[in-house]
Amino acid sequence: MDDNRLKLILAALGGLVFSLIFILLAFVLPLKDNSISKELQAKHTLEEISRGIKEGQYRPPPGEKH
Repeated sequence: MDDNRLKLILAALGGLVFSLIFILLAFVLPLKDNSISKELQAKHTLEEISRGIKEGQYRPPPGEKH
């Protein structure tokens, strides 16, 4: 087989594999950024802890001063 023809076939196969990798990544990676909802969940949890402390429901572990 001609060297130029082999190079052309290998380049086409390499391009096909390369493009398939990016197509698969497009399906695997999420479209939305969920970090905002995680921040809101953390804020909600902190608000619950703060409310519990204000209402006197928070009990520190033994040996820890309040």
